[in-house]
Amino acid sequence: MAVSDCFWKMVRETVEQQADSFKATRYNLETEWKNNFPRYLELDRDELFEKARGEVLNEVVNLSLVSAKDWEEKLSAELWNGISHYIIENVYLPAGYSVNQTNSTASFNTMVDIKLKQWAEEQLPRKSINIGWAVLKDMFKTMFEENQNQKLQASDEILETLKMAVIDEALKRHSWEDKALEMLRVIQLNTLEDRCIKDKHNWDQAAQFLTSTLENNLKVTDGLLKEMVGPSNYEKWFYWQSSTAEQTKRNNIKYELENLLHSNPNHSNLLSKDEQITISNNLKQKNGTPCELDDIWQTWYLVYRRHYFKIALENAQNIKKHFYHYQESNGLQNEYYDIEMFWRITRMIKVTANVLRQQITNRELRRLHKELKEVLDEYSQNIEMKCQLLTGRRVTLVEELNKVKQIQEKLEDFIQALNKEK
Repeated sequence: MAVSDCFWKMVRETVEQQADSFKATRYNLETEWKNNFPRYLELDRDELFEKARGEVLNEVVNLSLVSAKDWEEKLSAELWNGISHYIIENVYLPAGYSVNQTNSTASFNTMVDIKLKQWAEEQLPRKSINIGWAVLKDMFKTMFEENQNQKLQASDEILETLKMAVIDEALKRHSWEDKALEMLRVIQLNTLEDRCIKDKHNWDQAAQFLTSTLENNLKVTDGLLKEMVGPSNYEKWFYWQSSTAEQTKRNNIKYELENLLHSNPNHSNLLSKDEQITISNNLKQKNGTPCELDDIWQTWYLVYRRHYFKIALENAQNIKKHFYHYQESNGLQNEYYDIEMFWRITRMIKVTANVLRQQITNRELRRLHKELKEVLDEYSQNIEMKCQLLTGRRVTLVEELNKVKQIQEKLEDFIQALNKEK
């Protein structure tokens, strides 16, 4: 009996020593937590994951609160950014150049009608949907980042990697509903077919759009031409700039081409063989060096482009106040062909932005919310993924604390059982 008592006494003392040791360890860990993470609750990986789940799903709710006006302004801007190059290079300029080639404004509308119809049937709907999807993705990420910055003091930075990984994965999986494509194609075709401007407000919108587009393209063309021909005499004199031999050659060609356009402002965008030879001979006589025809063509491209944009801009500014004259003629005056084209584009962008906005708010946000939940459910079952996305001393410290607490509680239960047996 004495041996048994002695044995259990030794066991109790050993267990009590272990309990004291774990108590000290727990105190040290809790002290580390209080000193390093005083603002946070002791949440393990699973609890942190659930907290992140709620915050991620709330972001979709916040996105649904964006006003229709903000959606459509963003969509309209991005639509124009996405299609402007095609409209200018493949529709407007070829149609405009055809007027000078044929001396007939009717050729402008004919070419625009054909090109816009083909474009709307083949490329525009898919392009629009891709732009709509890009806007949704950009708005979601931008809003998420802005919300994090606004709530910086209260936000939990340890969750950011997880939240961004979930959002990126959901966005990667998301695709726009295909059935929206055909509906959009029909709407865009019908919108682009109507070139009649019905009221002054729409006229002013189209005139402003045409003017700003021409100004932007003229500015870009001026920059390219300046890069080709080098600094002006003023810049050389006052800013001590100089031209390369190539720039000097191009500047001489530019001078001859501008003289040609000055003598014939309605010149087509094509140079005849005789004109090329004349320019080459003039340059050879003045400078003593021959000029390649390729150099003339490359310079002509920018010189004529600038010339065309300048004249088109002057015309656009002149016709801003001509709406009532246009109205009286029932839209039959051929001189207003370019503003009619830009009205068609303006209206198409507006209608497309409205359709895309409705698709986003009525369908795509709901589907994105569902995809986020699916990704969160998958990640919640993946221990390796949670360990990869939720890292740092704060996480490991809670895990250590929880283990120590569990062991300490079991040791204390064992000590109580031993004391009862005693």
